[in-house]
Amino acid sequence: MVTFNVEKFSGPLDLLLKLIEKEELDITQISLSKIADQYIEYIHISPDIHPEEMADFLVLAARLLFIKSKALFPFLVLGEDEESAEDLECQLKMYREYLEATKTVAGLIGKKKFMFSREFNRKAVLKNLQTFSPPQNLKSEDMAGIFEAIVGHLKAVPALEEKRIQATINIEEKIRHIRHTITNFGKTRFSALIKEAVTRTEVIVSFLALLELIKQRTIAVEQTGLFDEIEILEYENMPVISE
Repeated sequence: MVTFNVEKFSGPLDLLLKLIEKEELDITQISLSKIADQYIEYIHISPDIHPEEMADFLVLAARLLFIKSKALFPFLVLGEDEESAEDLECQLKMYREYLEATKTVAGLIGKKKFMFSREFNRKAVLKNLQTFSPPQNLKSEDMAGIFEAIVGHLKAVPALEEKRIQATINIEEKIRHIRHTITNFGKTRFSALIKEAVTRTEVIVSFLALLELIKQRTIAVEQTGLFDEIEILEYENMPVISE
């Protein structure tokens, strides 16, 4: 289990999520960019990380990012994104259950704790073993049909596309890029910042960098309409809204 050390918190990611959901810790005071950097560093020094562990981190990190986004941008409607996040969490959960079931079946096969027996000696030989004893008139074709019927009622578990985090994607570099853009042009749009992004990971890193700069009060954001562009400008140039 990875222990994260950031300002106002030290511990595993699931504990951080519990504290935030119980409102015992303010999400806006937590640097998610530092948490992401620490996990990337952990990946570099631990190349044999199990896919289940990475899936758990993605689920928890996505939930934290969603909570922080709602805290910083309460005026945004994220219904569709929230459903997508829940779908991802459901898919990852199904994937983990599938892996656990595979391990269980492989273990039973390895121990050879199963066999077919005849009716007359079933109780004597298999009294203390977990067994599968089909009726004598059951044929292999019947078994195949039953299996296909069961599988037909199961929801297909989509294969998870393998994603490798590129070392060139760095939150600190994104922060410097945003600062440089604002310094030179005075303001920009979030769509312009991610225009040349080639992966979802790069978009997420850009958004984390934006949140970190908002927390530091280096920049401010504006949105004139519900689905309009998000304008980014220097915090000092943020217009004062009169009542």
